[in-house]
Amino acid sequence: MRNVVSALLTMLLLAIASIALCGTAAPLSTPELKQTLGTNGKATIVFFQNPNGGPCKAQKGILDKLLKDRNSNFNIASVNAMNQNDQKAFYDYGVRSLPTLVLVDKNGKIARVFPPGIQNVETLTSALDGAK
Repeated sequence: MRNVVSALLTMLLLAIASIALCGTAAPLSTPELKQTLGTNGKATIVFFQNPNGGPCKAQKGILDKLLKDRNSNFNIASVNAMNQNDQKAFYDYGVRSLPTLVLVDKNGKIARVFPPGIQNVETLTSALDGAK
């Protein structure tokens, strides 16, 4: 019972943090984020990952397919848990679990923070269609 309560509390805190971030300027904590966010008039999915992890590999495959299917009408910026230079971004975005995706609109504002875990094509397509 204690584990269930703890898990629910964690989910609630993540949801509150996600809501608080939406509409704010996306932190530019890494060189890739500085180069990608708010450029070329496209929304960006920030992909927090461990490139060696199974769930992150699965999410990368989904993102690559979506990018191809949508004719590259959005950007992907990767933040790598194994790269020491990317560590600040995890703190700036409040990411504690992998994979995690954050949608940043074309103006560089956080539009949506997805819950940790693998997001399917339908969920991502809907979010991208709703991004300004």
